[in-house]
Amino acid sequence: MQRDPFTPVASDATPVQPISLDVLREKYLKPGETDVQDLYRRVARALASVEPAAGREAHEARFLANLRAGAIGAGRIMSAAGTDIQATLINCFVQPVGDCIQGVDDGGYPGIYEALREAAETMRRGGGVGYDFSRIRPKGAQVKGTASLASGPCSYINVFDQSCSTVESAGARRGAQMGVLRIDHPDVLEFITAKRTPGRWNNFNVSVGVTDAFVQAVADGQPWDLVHPARPCAALLAQGAVQRTDGQWVYRTVPARDLWDTIMRSAYDFAEPGILFLDAINRDNNLHYCEAIAATNPCGEQPLPPYGCCDLGPIILTRFVRNPFGLAGAPAFDFEAFEQSVATQVRALDNVLDVTFWPLEAQRAESAAKRRIGVGFTGMGNALAMLCLRYDRDAGRAMAAQIAERLRDAAYAASVALAREKGAFPKFGAAGYLAPGTFASRLPQALQAQIREHGIRNSHLLSIAPTGTVSLAFADNASNGIEPPFSWTYKRRKREGDGRMSEYAVEDHAWRLYRELGGDVNALPDYFVSALSMPAADHIAMMEAVQPFVDTAISKTVNVPADYPYEDFKGLYLAAWRARLKGLATYRPNTILGAVLETHAPEAEPAPAAPASAAAAATTTSSAPIDPMRTVIESRPKGALPAVAEKVEYWTQEGHKTLYLVVSFMPVPNAHGTGTVDRAIEFFMPVGQSGESQQWITSSMRMLSLAARGGFLERALSDMRKVAWDRGPVRLGTRQREDGTRVPLWHDSEVAAMAYAIQNILASRVPDPVQQVLPLDEPEAPMGMPPAMAGKKCPECGAHAVIRKDGCDYCTQCGHLGTCG
Repeated sequence: MQRDPFTPVASDATPVQPISLDVLREKYLKPGETDVQDLYRRVARALASVEPAAGREAHEARFLANLRAGAIGAGRIMSAAGTDIQATLINCFVQPVGDCIQGVDDGGYPGIYEALREAAETMRRGGGVGYDFSRIRPKGAQVKGTASLASGPCSYINVFDQSCSTVESAGARRGAQMGVLRIDHPDVLEFITAKRTPGRWNNFNVSVGVTDAFVQAVADGQPWDLVHPARPCAALLAQGAVQRTDGQWVYRTVPARDLWDTIMRSAYDFAEPGILFLDAINRDNNLHYCEAIAATNPCGEQPLPPYGCCDLGPIILTRFVRNPFGLAGAPAFDFEAFEQSVATQVRALDNVLDVTFWPLEAQRAESAAKRRIGVGFTGMGNALAMLCLRYDRDAGRAMAAQIAERLRDAAYAASVALAREKGAFPKFGAAGYLAPGTFASRLPQALQAQIREHGIRNSHLLSIAPTGTVSLAFADNASNGIEPPFSWTYKRRKREGDGRMSEYAVEDHAWRLYRELGGDVNALPDYFVSALSMPAADHIAMMEAVQPFVDTAISKTVNVPADYPYEDFKGLYLAAWRARLKGLATYRPNTILGAVLETHAPEAEPAPAAPASAAAAATTTSSAPIDPMRTVIESRPKGALPAVAEKVEYWTQEGHKTLYLVVSFMPVPNAHGTGTVDRAIEFFMPVGQSGESQQWITSSMRMLSLAARGGFLERALSDMRKVAWDRGPVRLGTRQREDGTRVPLWHDSEVAAMAYAIQNILASRVPDPVQQVLPLDEPEAPMGMPPAMAGKKCPECGAHAVIRKDGCDYCTQCGHLGTCG
């Protein structure tokens, strides 16, 4: 077999699997690039371009060798470095939002609409954004300038959400956002429960910023004040709002345990909000002396100050395992090679800060002052299996901690060496940086002495982020970030250029390597452990083992089974706080997440134009042809009309269903008067309609018949496609991806599904057919995929099956991989 141009290393002599090549071509290769080596050369050349001319060629060679060894950049770097597009190489930012509409507030923070503009520009250039909305005054606060009342931060989050939807439609990369609100903000209850409404804040992950004082109040059963500096309105004052001695206004006081239970219930049933432990974040911060952190990037691995960024580059751990699985000798991790790779990666990511296009000047200035970078790793779960260690046992956690510790020390030493060559970051102050309690104060004494003497180039150096498609494209589908594998293999179907369907396996890297080396994958050793097969406590234990060696944070989702006891679930968050983690996100599949809980009425249709007969319309003289599908037909012609009857099979939570649709057509003159076209004029569904649950059929068919004769059928069907109900999604039809793969198509209600079916019937009879195509048959489920889980709505297939897997949005129905930050 001819090998694709991925460089094999000692622990990996397997051919490249098709999924890696597909993702590489679809997302990362640029015009003129034929393989991954071309891409590596482009990235290495770009990152070396800011080095002095005399040493530039040597650094380019070092960067290229390191990319080949497994030290890659995050997605933005691999996609955009060395191209002529003005896109940022930085994955994510945190943007400030002030307590005013325009200008800046009293603290110097940009007003809401200025922040909205800045966020839109950042997302337009490819960056995700996190925000702390806590400065915005709560609902019911006074607004002196306009003698009005504030609407609260949640109303403005709606605006940011809609802006993200607009921006994402203009580019290929979906916008990613994180919204944070402090636990003591008066509107925190609305914030916590906002995403219980389907469709609200679809472009946001949300987290509550929790303090140690609040957790202590929960433990002690104490009351908790909801406060803000803004003065409440007269009505709230009359209800008991008072000002504390510290100047904060207490809008109301609630039992801390009740508030905590509201958070836990939302997380248990709706997977959000997540929790950020603000005191742990700021206590550990190397720059506590010159900044305060209140938010993170969208996936949570980077707590950042206003305008801070995450410049990320993971190292593929599986590339440094020698004698994997012990099949050719004792397995070992090559720490020496790993540390050398880390040192080079520090320099490469430091150069990214000088190479990248910055969406905002404030982002460039913040980066230049502190030079944050985030060297990380991916493939931890696979690497442990290759070392014959269980992810969920003490020995596996000890090895993970050792890898993280060696990563830390190598990165900090490399940054000190870089400071001697290029200078320390401008905001560096040794006394504050090494003060007791900071992350840097826990470094080995020799490293601390070097930092005091020479400074350090980068304020922060480490970040364990999700790797998403980067792992698929460059790491042979190695386990994502710090996560264990999610599944060992599944089948993917793809339509080839000649129309034939092909099928290939998507395989976990360690699983396929074990097979290639002669192992029996039908009887895997017990150190092959998947994410869904281990207790939730073991996920947290891995984070607890690694977090002490990471100066920012870890992106990880703790998956728990649907029947996980609620009290145990609440205990996970308290265990995370006691473990001094910086945050926690969980996911529990359940029926609530799979259901649509609200219906939304279609928008009002403008009144049709004055009636005119089809014949008259066809003979009207005009400079432009008349659309025969939009003219008004005053009444249905007498007698029989040609019709089609279509059997429609679909699937709801109640199971398989069948309906028959009958559509009658009327021949009308075409736009040029030289022939006729078939125009739908009447819709009928021959089913029993006596039951209350079937009344929607009668009304929908009558509405469509009137719309068809009024000339606005297209708009009516579009409105029907938007209708949602409270009985869960409906599966009908399939959708073809760009790669030819067909995935099931889901709809928010039976009404929406019928509109889809009608659109497909019309597509075969009228001009300008819609893009969705029949058959309306049950699609074959991809083989080997894990069971579909209830979750958020998938933008690819419409199923309510998107969960957080390995820190990324992942559809358990069609396999769509979404936002990873």
